[in-house]
Amino acid sequence: MESLGVEMFAEIDKLRAQLLNNMEVITESPPVEEEINNREILTRIENVILGIVTSLSKGEAPVLALPNRSSWANISFDSAIGLQMRPGSSCTTIKSDSPSSVTKFAQILQILQVIYRLVQSNSYATKRDIYYNDTQLFGSQTSVDTIVDDISCMLKVPRRSLHVLATTKGLISGDLCYLEEDGTRIDCRSGSAAVAVSSNIGGIKNIVSSAKFVLIVEKDATFQRLLDDNLCTKLSPCIMITGKGMPDVNSRLMVRKLWDTLHIPIFALVDADPYGIEIMCVYKYGSVSMSFEAHSLTVPSVMWLGLLPSDLQRLRVPEDALIPLTQRDESKLNNLLKRPYLASQPEWQKEMELMQQSKVKAEIQSLAAIAPDFLTNIYLPNKLRYGGWI
Repeated sequence: MESLGVEMFAEIDKLRAQLLNNMEVITESPPVEEEINNREILTRIENVILGIVTSLSKGEAPVLALPNRSSWANISFDSAIGLQMRPGSSCTTIKSDSPSSVTKFAQILQILQVIYRLVQSNSYATKRDIYYNDTQLFGSQTSVDTIVDDISCMLKVPRRSLHVLATTKGLISGDLCYLEEDGTRIDCRSGSAAVAVSSNIGGIKNIVSSAKFVLIVEKDATFQRLLDDNLCTKLSPCIMITGKGMPDVNSRLMVRKLWDTLHIPIFALVDADPYGIEIMCVYKYGSVSMSFEAHSLTVPSVMWLGLLPSDLQRLRVPEDALIPLTQRDESKLNNLLKRPYLASQPEWQKEMELMQQSKVKAEIQSLAAIAPDFLTNIYLPNKLRYGGWI
């Protein structure tokens, strides 16, 4: 603990020196903005360090106040935006003299220092780079991931503006070409292989596409199957994207970028189970933990294409392809039905109540029990034609 305290105050000294060298008029942080210039970001970090230095000069133990990103009490719902953090939300206090939070205090200072240098030099690093820069201090990659988001929320700066990039896990394919920030041309039109979603969505430009719609696919296995079946050219020019389960921020940013740029319908293809529904809701309405960035992450126009609980009865999916709901599934379903956005989606509510009554769930792959090519050749074409999308 003693060595950690020494390390923490050493970081304060470094940041204090940078503060004195770059001091400008200190201003109060404005509300969350879409784009904030580098000078403003540096000023906001300087505000934080000035607060710490001021506490030390008074002989007080410095504290940091982080908005609570896990409480529904801090969340409001707007059907045009999704879940967003309320102004004046409750905060968690990180104390420099408390054994339970001194480590996190030191971690936050270390990452603030890294961000300050990155913004100052207009360079970028990944969260993984930050972790391996001091594995002993951070302990795990998860700690770094959480703190970067905490800092983004605390400074009211979009995470992409902090010059910290996340390793992407999503994949994209279909009728789409664009340029990366460094000028690299990305062509997603190969029928046999997908492209990794960019780790710097904000830098993407010159998007070219004649796609009629975007299809969000929950699982990588289903995405690969549709890719193998050449769905994007066989059905209609379209774009497919998967976040491989619960989507990372880059996948969500990419879907939002496509919506803002192309203005085409966006559909979600997820398992007919509570977790598939929640994944779709994250794309559409956002998550509690990232609610402070709702304006750039949510896509309220997302439509639930399938797999619907009502499809299981209508298509007479064989019983041996259905799975009984577990107690955990039922708990998740009850939780979802209480979410504020369900009031604006009566049809979704009916589907979820049907799942409650039937007490069964099904994966997208269950359609193969009807016919091996049912998903690609019958289910998706009929769904899209019925809606007039192709």
